[in-house]
Formats: sequence, structure tokens, C-alpha cells
Amino acid sequence: MATGISRRVPMDETGFGRRHEALPPLEEGFIDLRTWFPEDLRHLPVEVELGSGRGTFLAQQAPLEPNKLFVGIEWAAPYYRYAADRARRLKLRNVQMLRDDGPMFVQKYLADKSVAQFHWYFPDPWPKPKHNRRRTFQENFLRPLHRLMADPVPGTCDTGCIRVVTDHLEYWDWMQDHAGRVKDIYERLPYVPPASAGAGEWVGSNFERKYRIEGRTFNGMILRKK
Repeated sequence: MATGISRRVPMDETGFGRRHEALPPLEEGFIDLRTWFPEDLRHLPVEVELGSGRGTFLAQQAPLEPNKLFVGIEWAAPYYRYAADRARRLKLRNVQMLRDDGPMFVQKYLADKSVAQFHWYFPDPWPKPKHNRRRTFQENFLRPLHRLMADPVPGTCDTGCIRVVTDHLEYWDWMQDHAGRVKDIYERLPYVPPASAGAGEWVGSNFERKYRIEGRTFNGMILRKK
């Protein structure tokens, strides 16, 4: 059994987490994320969080929406273990964690229209100009995401949508630029916080709460599939 971020607390991801090396070969076809959940929940829509960190958003949002399945993808192994163990401890039957590269996984393993919504909170800004190409929020990733999402349901804003928030002002300018480049396939909408966010919060994550005290500025948007 692995230990937690503090290296003192045992972590158990059993039943709530899986790793890239355990995934089936790509030759076997797309993965239906619903099969990762208990059979009685497999008829529910799936939402994916790219970069879940310690799983705070999932831990807060999933209990409020038992009619949805949530898959969190996190690359950093210590955070992945913590989030999976957290879901286990909270007995969140509608949450599963994956330790993998999020953009790679969703593009290679998921079928068209298989995800209801993507949550994308505080992605790495890669602030140095020479590293900007590593930013995940850019046109060449937004376009593949479009085919992966279910078509929007009229009168709602939780199907066929990408929700993104950042605290990095230069990255926000970049996001607005790249959102403009895909306006042929997305409609940009004002950001609306999830139900689990506290008063004045954008997401309610550990990251946000830490830097909100410092007075950082947060920005966000929703891109809805056309």
C-alpha cells in the first residue's frame, strides 16, 4: 500500500483508481468509461476532469450530482493516489481516478460523443515563452475535444461544454485568443461556478483557496459545442 503526499498516511486506491499501464492496448478499441463504475450506474452520463490534483472538486461535486459519473485524470502520482484514496474514503461510487496524461488519453482512448462535459481547472500555464507550446488549452486540442462531447441539451449548460478557469493573466489572454480560433465549432458563454463552490469561489479547489487569500485574479469561460 502506498503512502500519501505526507509520506506518513497510507493510501489505498483499490476500486477507485487505475493507471495507464493497466489500460488495454489501443488495438482493442475505445474505452467506455461507464464500465469502470458499478453496473447500476452505467446508464449515467460521464464527465471528465482534466488535472484533478488532490480531487477536491470531485469530492465536493460528485455527492451533489449522483446522477452523473465523474472521471478525474491526474498525471502526478502522489496527487492521483490521494484523490483515488479520497474517493474511496468518502465512498463516492460515481467517481473514478486515472493516473495518465489527460490530453493523450482522451484523444486516443475515447469514442465520439462519449463525454457529457469537461472540467479544466487551473491548467499549468507554462509561463516561459519557450514552453508555451506545452499549454494544453489551445486550438489543436480544443478541436479534438469537440468530437468527444455529447451534443448540447437545449436549455442546459452541463452537456457538450468545456469549463475552464485560470489564475494566470497571460494564460487567460492566450485562452481567449485560442477560444476565438474555434468559434466555428464552439459558442463562448460566461463562466458559472459549480454548485459545490462556496460563496465567491470559482471552483472551490485547494489551489484556488490558497491563492485567493493572496488576492490573485481568477478568470474563466464555458465553451459550448455548436
